[in-house]
Amino acid sequence: MPPRRIAADSGSEDSMSDDAEFIDDGKSKKTRTKTASGKKKRDKGKGKATEQSYAWEATYTRSWDTVREDESGSLQGAVDELLARGRRRRLLFPSTAIRRTIIRHLILVLDLSASMMDRDMRPTRFDLVLEYSRAFIVEWFDQNPLGQIGVVGMRAGVAERIGEMSGNPQDVLKAIQDRHRLEPTGEPSLQNAVEMARGSMSHLPTHSSREIIIIFGSLTTNDPGNIHDTLDACVKDKIRIAVVALAAEMKICREMCDKTGGQFGVAMNEGHLKDLLFELIPPPAQRALSRAAGAGASNPAADLMMMGFPTRLPETSAPALCVCHSELKSEGFLCPRCAAKVCDVPTDCDICGLMIVSSPHLARSYHHLFPVKPYQAVKEANGASASANCHGCAVPFSKTPITAVLSDGMSPLGRYKCLECKNDFCTDCDVFVHDVVHCCPGCGR
Repeated sequence: MPPRRIAADSGSEDSMSDDAEFIDDGKSKKTRTKTASGKKKRDKGKGKATEQSYAWEATYTRSWDTVREDESGSLQGAVDELLARGRRRRLLFPSTAIRRTIIRHLILVLDLSASMMDRDMRPTRFDLVLEYSRAFIVEWFDQNPLGQIGVVGMRAGVAERIGEMSGNPQDVLKAIQDRHRLEPTGEPSLQNAVEMARGSMSHLPTHSSREIIIIFGSLTTNDPGNIHDTLDACVKDKIRIAVVALAAEMKICREMCDKTGGQFGVAMNEGHLKDLLFELIPPPAQRALSRAAGAGASNPAADLMMMGFPTRLPETSAPALCVCHSELKSEGFLCPRCAAKVCDVPTDCDICGLMIVSSPHLARSYHHLFPVKPYQAVKEANGASASANCHGCAVPFSKTPITAVLSDGMSPLGRYKCLECKNDFCTDCDVFVHDVVHCCPGCGR
């Protein structure tokens, strides 16, 4: 038995060796096949990284190539230059006087469909849109104190009124504060949302603008009827529609913007989404009437409108019912025509219909009509004639120019000159004058 077992074992070993050799050959072939396929996958992965199929990938793509160290080895100068370039980008537009509407009424339409839960924009489209919408509302009211905003959401094929039109930014922010109440679901409906927004502005006077801003993240719309009929009604009512898309361009969205005179844009990443939204903050220019319509078809003279400046009541005044909420309050404002009490201004009196505004709000609205001219970037200092300190904040200018590649309109010295008073300002004062003060401190223009 043992010899036979040894012989059998040896035979089996020989057979096993042959099988092992065959299996090894198969494994080697299989290994070579896997190696080739792995190489293809790696090449495919490289191609995918080069294509940048996701928006969030572009945020970190070779960002170290644009940052340069200064002589002391610090990166602060390069970071400051990148921030200044972004802040100054919107100041390079023409500053000619254009006829604009300072009393604006806006409906903000938010897409609350299931597509807003996609994560191509961090953390999700929904959370990012809510965050930027809050910042947009605060900045919009800061630059348009006489305007009013309402909020409409679209989900599950219907439109929902999230917030009534109000001139108080706190009321509008409170309407979109609760995230769980706005949980996305279902499909959006552009027609229902536009119809609801159009109905909210049907009673507005002709001297105010009617605008709709749609933040749209879906590629479909579930409409009950012909959306082109709704579009024709918006054109007839002179409602301007602007669309900020998160996914891709849709023909109906582009057509809505083109026919009504609004802006259309597709956000490529988080920063681009914020830029597209904030470009809609300044009042749009009024469209000129066609001269072919008749002999007197040129732009008519601006009609006068009646406004009232209210009397402000202190905290020590006797409590009285307000006409807007029917609540007992001590603080408030009295209508100069009917002496009705309102809580906030600007607003329209619920009793006599007079528009009640404060004089600071009215003064702040005029900076869009007469903007400050952009300062000229100084490429090199002119020796003794150049000032050593900024005319606005008195901070000394840097003597070492920025070595990074600069875009158009940027000064390597961080120095910008007013063409009227010939004074030099730093980058921070340049942005502060054009964004906040709206008046040059050197010449008062």
